[in-house]
Amino acid sequence: MDAARLTGFERVRQFTLGLDYGRIPPEVRHFASLLLLDTLGVAAAAKDLEAGRIARNLAARSFGAGPGAVRMLFDGRFVSPAGAAFAAASQIDNLDAHDGYNPTKGHIGVVVVPALFVYAQGLARPTAGDALSALVAGYEVGARAAIALHGTVSDYHSSGAWNALAVVATGARLRHVTGDQLREALGIAEYHGPRGQMMRVIDSPTMVHDGSAFGALAGATALDLAEMGFTGAPAITVEAEEVDAVWRDLGETWAVARHYIKPYPVCRWTHALVDGALQLKRTHAIRAEDIVAIELTSFHEATRLYREVPATTPVAQYAVSFPVASALVKGRLGVEEIAGAGLKDPEAARLVAATTVREADRYNERFPAGRWGDVTLILKDGRRLNSGELNARGGPENPMAEDEILAKYREYAEPALGAARSRAIEEAVRRLADRDSDIARLIELVCRG
Repeated sequence: MDAARLTGFERVRQFTLGLDYGRIPPEVRHFASLLLLDTLGVAAAAKDLEAGRIARNLAARSFGAGPGAVRMLFDGRFVSPAGAAFAAASQIDNLDAHDGYNPTKGHIGVVVVPALFVYAQGLARPTAGDALSALVAGYEVGARAAIALHGTVSDYHSSGAWNALAVVATGARLRHVTGDQLREALGIAEYHGPRGQMMRVIDSPTMVHDGSAFGALAGATALDLAEMGFTGAPAITVEAEEVDAVWRDLGETWAVARHYIKPYPVCRWTHALVDGALQLKRTHAIRAEDIVAIELTSFHEATRLYREVPATTPVAQYAVSFPVASALVKGRLGVEEIAGAGLKDPEAARLVAATTVREADRYNERFPAGRWGDVTLILKDGRRLNSGELNARGGPENPMAEDEILAKYREYAEPALGAARSRAIEEAVRRLADRDSDIARLIELVCRG
């Protein structure tokens, strides 16, 4: 059939089930491996946070091991594939330092990396070619499913609403399902994907975060059901005529290469503000005690983030004033600044109370293509210092250097895993450049406790 006349599903079927390592441009493969490493660093750093522990314990209790049992990431206990996907996605989602894609207003790596390790455990000899092909398939299908959903419904839904389809694509590539099974799985996943209204959790931040835990659960369960003969309603985000254009460039334009990697473990909506604050602090040698007031200006959605001093890590990640205040006090913003004692710094609390937040039409107009904002610091000596207009960095328009990405991975992974294990994971990910290399060692490093 002429490629121009293929339906959306036919494009997804051919791409997902037929994607070969050699068809993926080398630069896309390389960046996909960096996304994988970055997400593993986040998963490692999040393993001892409360949300991750709860999710893994729930998986062990409610999604028990059966004939196809797999180990949970950075835990080692055996649970069902759906349980392992749920637990890992919840763990990663609750340390908001994982990758994203601006047009989706959400995240894909949070579910496709867990899906990769869940389904690769079932292969007799998992190779780098299998792993990267499945990973890229998940990213590409997930990106377009998100754009299709956002373009056809009025609500701003959380990532779980569409990244269930990304899990299906990743698993289908590794499980070698039939085209019919893939179609049913996509339909089941879309129908049951959690359509949580994203702004609800912005207004009242909790551990539900971006809905990706239940998106992963829906996707993994859908694939199991389809393989067992369960049928699903056709996935509208794939098969509806009005979204056909979304799928036409599948396999030609690589969305995975346009993902961003986060420099800070908080909602990306605040990143330009954190960058602006740190830039002013370093340029003018400002101490926190020099500041009497802070003015933050951004787009509407960012101004809806939590404005008080957060009592918990999940709230800190969806705050707007606190990340900026903490960065001004500490000169950095990492995991330690949004957890434990970092939440109780009295100087950060003083700065939060001295902060005002407002929106600007010029920034509203640039969202979601960008995440823009600016910071003004008012000092005791009367000076007003403004950062100028800034866009969140880490994306294709202002990427993090590879050395910076690796440094972030090590900062996150080493305290949680130890230097030897974290460096072994890094080296195993590097070996994905050889399509025939066995990734059993990488799976063992990631999936043991």
